[in-house]
Parts: sequence; structure tokens; C-alpha cells
Amino acid sequence: MPKKRSLVTKTSKEPPPVGLSLAALRSARSLSMDALSRQSGVSKSMLSQIERGRANPTVAVVWRLANALGVPLPELLGSAAAADQGAIQTVKAFDVPVMRSRDRRVTLRVLSPVELAGRYECYQIDFESGGILESAAHASGAREHLTIIEGRIEATSGTHKAVGSQLDTLRYRADVPHQLRSIGRGKAAALLIVEFPAAKP
Repeated sequence: MPKKRSLVTKTSKEPPPVGLSLAALRSARSLSMDALSRQSGVSKSMLSQIERGRANPTVAVVWRLANALGVPLPELLGSAAAADQGAIQTVKAFDVPVMRSRDRRVTLRVLSPVELAGRYECYQIDFESGGILESAAHASGAREHLTIIEGRIEATSGTHKAVGSQLDTLRYRADVPHQLRSIGRGKAAALLIVEFPAAKP
């Protein structure tokens, strides 16, 4: 399992565009940090760090901020979403956002770029023995594709259940409450792709 680290990655580089965009959007809406913190559920101290370029927010944080501000993700991301498509972008392992399940026995590394959140998402998931990852229903038509790398995992989608082992792939509806659970005595690992329905024109 990846080493435990904060959901915020400190950086000494130039302020990420999301910080500049956040400050501009907040100012344009005459929102104080306190007000945005209440609306988004993101702490005031984290908002301050992001705006000053002292922290890189995770996918979950950016998603909450974009919803609170009422803007699409690319607008909040600013120039970060307009990277040169002909270039090769290298994301170092320590820069990959990390999230954890409620029981702290499941670790998710967010492999897909933040600007694709809500459209196409990819995760590396590591389970301690008995770890459970519970998810509320996603948008109508959403599906998940789970490829098991190690161990055995039980997937529950609505009233349906299935168990997969190493190199099996489980595909199931994600627009209903769903759950992944490591079964057996050892650890388990998998790659998860979340597929969202295409937006209607």
C-alpha cells in the first residue's frame, strides 16, 4: 500500500493555475473565504494555501470548489487544463492525489487528470484485508470497470454481487449504490475505471 501522506501536496514551484483561478473567481463573486468554505466544505486554511500556491488540491477538493462556485472544472483549472496535447506529461508518484475510504483500509491513487473528473476517472486501489469502499450512486448511466491485480474482491451493485480474482475484470452499474470489499486473508489491489455517460448537446 502506498505510504500514508496528506491529501494536500506541498510544492515549492510556481503557484498552480488553480490557485490563481480560485482567487479570481471568488473575488468576482464577492465571496469571503469563510463563505466559500461553508459552501464547499473545504477548510478556510486549505483555501488560503491553495490561493497562495502553497498546496495542490486533490480531485475531490477541486470538484467541491467548482460546484460551490458554479463553474465547470476547466474554468477553475485555468491554463492547467489547456496543456499542450502534443507533449508528454510526467506526473511523479509523489504528486498523484491519494484518498482513503471511511474505514481507512482502502487507499485510492487518482491516475486520471483532474480535468476529466466526472467524465472519465481511473484509480489504483489497494485494500487491506477486509477493506471496504462504499460509493453512492453516480450519474445515470455511469459504469465501473474493475480489473483485479491481486487478491479477491467482491463487488456489489444494487442488489447484485460478484467475486473476482487475479486478472478478472468486473463490470457493473455505478448509477446505484455500490461497494467493493476485499475478501480473504491477504491484501488486494485493482485498477478501477469509472465511465460516465456522455453529456447531451
